[in-house]
Amino acid sequence: MKKRLLTALFGLSFAVGWLFTMYTPAYSIIMGAFAVMAEYEMLKVFQVKNVAFKALCLILSGGILLYADYKDRFQLPFFAAATGVILLSLVLMVLDFERLKFEQVVCSLFSAFAISSALSCVVLFRDVYKAFPALYTKNDGVFYILFAFFCAWFTDGFALFAGMALGRHKLAPKISPNKTVEGAVGGVIGCVGTSIALYYVFKLKFNLSEHITLPFVIVSAVFLAVLSIFGDLAASTIKRHHGVKDFGNLLPGHGGVMDRFDSSIFVFSALYGIISVAARFM
Repeated sequence: MKKRLLTALFGLSFAVGWLFTMYTPAYSIIMGAFAVMAEYEMLKVFQVKNVAFKALCLILSGGILLYADYKDRFQLPFFAAATGVILLSLVLMVLDFERLKFEQVVCSLFSAFAISSALSCVVLFRDVYKAFPALYTKNDGVFYILFAFFCAWFTDGFALFAGMALGRHKLAPKISPNKTVEGAVGGVIGCVGTSIALYYVFKLKFNLSEHITLPFVIVSAVFLAVLSIFGDLAASTIKRHHGVKDFGNLLPGHGGVMDRFDSSIFVFSALYGIISVAARFM
């Protein structure tokens, strides 16, 4: 627990520093680096040995995130590029059919697309004032970034402590024996509480847009907290299927990068979807 808390404190300090790079190239480069590290961990779990295919997946992971930041500066035929990646992967599978199996190709490409696309939403949150200029400001973008991280990480944190203190009923014993229903409820309540606090801080101090209302934040927080729990369980399912305890060991007490961002894949993507759909009705 001590290692977990120290790592969390370091991560929080790093995240604060990272926010100061928001309008610099370092912002997306850092997130791209996390995407690459998370995909590297997934490739190890899937036991991919083909060097060329591993390089392709890692380039794809970082490339998608950088594309999210620089998509307005150059035109890229995204679907053509995606098709090219798939075809090249199948060619590599044929050339190395004894070591590179179809299941590894599918799982690796899926994780590369899923991880980098989800983390790309952090760039899209920052630029929400560009995507919806009549609705949002730069401060709203910062709010959405923090809101996304709050829903992903505070749900996990509150669920951990609530489960340790009150946990009696197993949530999904075959997937993750330590998770409890009480912990999950505590995670949702904690997420909603911290999200409300975040809302009032931005409303009172940073002129949060009137289009971001308290009911919207509460309903979204509940939905995203539940998704965060499912994201964590989905990651646990992958680890169960492949016989590993953690995706990596880079973060003491937390495992690997993917262990820290597993629920974020659900939360970040869903939140940007909510923002995009809600904008159509405002």
